[in-house]
Amino acid sequence: MKGLVRRYRAMPLRSRLAMLVATAVAVAVAAAAVVCWFVVRNALINSLDDALSSSRVPEDLVLSLIDQDGQCRHASIVTNRENNPNPFKSTVQVVDRKGNSCVISGQQSVEVASADIAVAKHESPQSVHTTTASNGAKYRVLTYPLEKQPLAVTIARPLSEVDDTLDNLILVLAFVAGIGVIGAGAAGLWVARTGLRPVDELTMAVEHVARTEDLNLRIPVDGDDEIARLSESFNSMTASLASSRDLQQQLIADAGHELRTPLTSLRTNIELLARSEETGRAIPPDDRKALLASVTAQMTELAALIGDLQELSRTDAGPGGGKVQVVALHDIVEAALERARLRGPELTFTADLSPWFVRAEPAALERAIVNILDNAVKFGPPGSTVEVALHTGTLTVRDHGPGIPADELPHVFDRFWRSPSARSLPGSGLGLSIVARTVHQSGGEVELRPASGGGTVATVRLPGAAAPPPKTPDQAGV
Repeated sequence: MKGLVRRYRAMPLRSRLAMLVATAVAVAVAAAAVVCWFVVRNALINSLDDALSSSRVPEDLVLSLIDQDGQCRHASIVTNRENNPNPFKSTVQVVDRKGNSCVISGQQSVEVASADIAVAKHESPQSVHTTTASNGAKYRVLTYPLEKQPLAVTIARPLSEVDDTLDNLILVLAFVAGIGVIGAGAAGLWVARTGLRPVDELTMAVEHVARTEDLNLRIPVDGDDEIARLSESFNSMTASLASSRDLQQQLIADAGHELRTPLTSLRTNIELLARSEETGRAIPPDDRKALLASVTAQMTELAALIGDLQELSRTDAGPGGGKVQVVALHDIVEAALERARLRGPELTFTADLSPWFVRAEPAALERAIVNILDNAVKFGPPGSTVEVALHTGTLTVRDHGPGIPADELPHVFDRFWRSPSARSLPGSGLGLSIVARTVHQSGGEVELRPASGGGTVATVRLPGAAAPPPKTPDQAGV
């Protein structure tokens, strides 16, 4: 049995579908044939019983053919004459109350049953049953009583009338069932091939992508059935993979471009210092100090760029880089403000923070808010004010710097994008990209827009609540 199951599972899908259809049709046809056979058999037997009932022999004729004392002591067989044919090979016999019988018409005698004796004793109105004749054949028997004598008359006809018809019916049903099963198998195979053609196309497309890594391949979508949905899902998947690969290649190219400048400058400065040591020609103290300061700044810039790349890569991997938990957004903003005040001592920070609790990764969320405040510190002129407010889940950071031109706003969250006016300032161009990814993964929104009166307003909206959710027994240590 297990071997058959393994062989079935090893068959192609279209073959299995065709076999299932043929099997289902075969079972249905077999069930219909069996029901049909029993219905026809019952109808034929009922018809034979009606024929037996309508062929009763008159009582006077029966009495004239038996002994004068009304007893069936002798079995005197009366043969049919040519002028009195017996086309149904029926038998008529008389049964007395002792179970004796004598044939008065026909060639075969039939067995006397207890039901026939009961009829002869006038204990039963009649009896209809199947019995065996003297030649071993099956006969259908109708026994009815005589009114003038304690006798019964048995009329029997062979069941071959019914059996022959049923045998022919079996042949017809077997032929029809065979044709039906063969036709169902062919139809199932055709349906399987037709229905699985889109699956074959999808399979070829997947094999093509695996062989060539061509993610631009698309499968035509026709209709709105399950196959069409599968094709749409495949097209969406390949489009997402192609976009992800393009973004990855773009990230590598942009990172290489951004790394090239500080590395080139760093190499130049180190070569100058090395040549000075090799030739013994000392660099003036002020120039040497400037070179070392430049090397330190470039090393710091490289470290910041590599850190931003690592952070962006971790964030791109989606939730799971850190533990997501319920955190107090107002506390995180307050901590980020402390760091921003250290980086911009010449600026004034005002804060109006209302309690707000969100689900996020605390470290990633604080990094994102610090990046927003760093932008305000970077572009805010000395002595200006940075206004920070948090109300009902909306965090706004407003600076009074030069602002962002309208044509540059669509690009502020792109990786490595930097405004032409800010290229001389430190930074990797990844800060706002990290902000956007962190906020989106926390289910929020972020935008930058020009502020009235000059400057820029950064707005972050995060879903949450003004009060923390109640702790579960596990969190409470119960």
